[in-house]
Amino acid sequence: MDEPIQYLSAESLAALKQELGNLKDAKIPEIAKRIDEAKQQGDLSENAEYHQAREDMSWAQGRMRELEQIINTAQVITRTVAGLVGIGSQLLVKVNGQKKSYTIVGPQEINPSKGLISNESPLGEAFLGHKKGDQVTVKVPSGEAVYQILEIS
Repeated sequence: MDEPIQYLSAESLAALKQELGNLKDAKIPEIAKRIDEAKQQGDLSENAEYHQAREDMSWAQGRMRELEQIINTAQVITRTVAGLVGIGSQLLVKVNGQKKSYTIVGPQEINPSKGLISNESPLGEAFLGHKKGDQVTVKVPSGEAVYQILEIS
């Protein structure tokens, strides 16, 4: 089965590669050393350092597999058709009389407090393919909200 594509900015992809390198080159060997040292202390059944190091190793190896999967299926966000909202687009919209800025990103980069919304979120998905001046209606918990796209960059 094909893995889903992970849309990422070039910066985020580089940060994930750096994190993966740090895990492989520093973190996992350091944890392995801690496990070895704890084993040398004797009885492992009551050795808290050993059990903590094993938990840390399990987490690190899981994170390493997760990062490898994301990196292997990553597609760097590139500009889409000029004038249309796509992944990577920065928007200025008007909703309920207020202007808000959003950037459409892949699900790995979301940060609503910074205006980074996923292309898979209801709001992000609703914006995709629209152009400046379009009104986009989105279902929200309180009903429906109408967003007018003021600018796309």
